[in-house]
Amino acid sequence: MSIRIALSSDHAAIELRQAIARHLADQGFDVVDIGPTEPESTDYPKHGEAAARLVKSDDCQLGIVLCGTGQGIMMAANKVKGIRCGVCADVFSARMIRQHNDANMLSLGARVVGEGLALEIVDAFMNASFEGGRHSTRVTMIDALES
Repeated sequence: MSIRIALSSDHAAIELRQAIARHLADQGFDVVDIGPTEPESTDYPKHGEAAARLVKSDDCQLGIVLCGTGQGIMMAANKVKGIRCGVCADVFSARMIRQHNDANMLSLGARVVGEGLALEIVDAFMNASFEGGRHSTRVTMIDALES
């Protein structure tokens, strides 16, 4: 069974989101791209929430969201209970949010990283896995904050 990835963005990140969708599909991932296709201004909170809800419902195992900086859409996604989304502009952080924080979503800023780096960040995120151990206690503490 292929891993399903929820993918969304606002208007500022359409081109980068589409490049990521192609990149993931070429690797055999099942991409559920729910982002806009037209360049008219759209609100990132609704796109972050929609992707997060797909991950939360287990329809998708992981999610990737994008906006201009990656910050706003990440904040919106993290408002959905059970979502751990981190914004990354480097490969190391993308790997660490999966290994240490059990992140189930990645956020990228289309005005922060170029396509080449973005694809490397996506690969690092997708290829890493949660290490558990002492990190499990900390993730449980994060989850408890939602109560």
